[in-house]
This record gives sequence, structure tokens and C-alpha cells, in this order.
Amino acid sequence: MNEVERAVEAALFAAEAPMTAEELSRHLGGAEGVEAALVALAAHYAGRGIELVLRGDRWHFQTSPDLAHLLRREREDVRRLSRAATEALAIIAYHEPVSRAEIEAIRGVQTAKGTLDVLMEAGWIKVAGRREGPGRPTIYATTPAFLAHFGLESRRDLPGIEELRAAGLLDPVEAVFAGEPDEEPDGEDVGASELDESA
Repeated sequence: MNEVERAVEAALFAAEAPMTAEELSRHLGGAEGVEAALVALAAHYAGRGIELVLRGDRWHFQTSPDLAHLLRREREDVRRLSRAATEALAIIAYHEPVSRAEIEAIRGVQTAKGTLDVLMEAGWIKVAGRREGPGRPTIYATTPAFLAHFGLESRRDLPGIEELRAAGLLDPVEAVFAGEPDEEPDGEDVGASELDESA
């Protein structure tokens, strides 16, 4: 392991948040070869209890997913998302950047401001600017924390329609479009999805 790799390893280990290669280079006084060092370190840690992973364009150490069950506390903190928040998050992830009006058009119902606030407080979405047009509405996008939480390297890793259908996640939606009644009415906070913060 060369000196640049050692410095990058130390910087990431001590970092409070994931870092890009450019941020690491600046942090290390303009060091060259940071990207090559990151690739080498990722290979070095592959298959170990701790792995170096790329999420979006940011690098960080994480526990190997197959060991997560050993590290969970017996009582876990669980974040409950309403059905509305889960739907809004999915729409933003697949269609970003989107405005609240666009989210409502896709969902077919109004979305309370508090729904988006919950997702912003979780750190999974952010304000990505304003749409050019009448009223210049605020638009939203996902964050690196969203990718890290769900173990995605980029949004390209989101499951496609066939994967969602195979998992049975599109059955209620397809039933509605086929004219069959949905088992539970659509509403602001009907149902809940449990997302483990430590996943």
C-alpha cells in the first residue's frame, strides 16, 4: 500500500460523511492519484468485514451487508413512512427532478407539504432548484444519503418494471388500471411502509 492509499484510507476513516475523489484530493493538499488509490482500496477491502463503496460520486466505508445481522441491536429504531411519503419518494427517485405538482399529477391526489418535509428531514431528498416556467415551482431530487441508505451506487441501479412486477410490487397498481377495486383507498396517510434506518 503506497502513501497516497494510506492517506486516502485515513481520511475516509475519519470523515464524518462520504467524500468525492475531488474532495479527498483537496483535503490531502492536492494529492494526485486519489482515484487510483480509491480503486485499489476498494479492491483491497472487497470481501472483508468492512468495504469501501461508491455511492453516487462519493466514497465511504460500510459494514459488509452479509454481516449486518450480527451488528443489529435487538431493538432497532424504525422510521415509518406513510403511503404518501413512500409514493412521493419513489416518484422523485424515478423522475427527478420533479415539482410537487408533478408528484401530485403522477399520484393522482394532493401531496401535503409535510410529506416532502419528512423526506427532507430523513436526508433522502433535497431542493434541486426551481423549474423555469410560471410560478417557478421548487423541484426535488434524491441525495447521496438516499443512495447509501438503499445500497445503490447510482439511480441506474433502481429496479426496473420487470423486477418490480416479479417482486409483486406492481400487482395493486395493475389491478387498479384493470378496473378492479384497490384493497385500501388512496389517501394522505393510509398504510405505512417500514424502512429500517440501519439497512
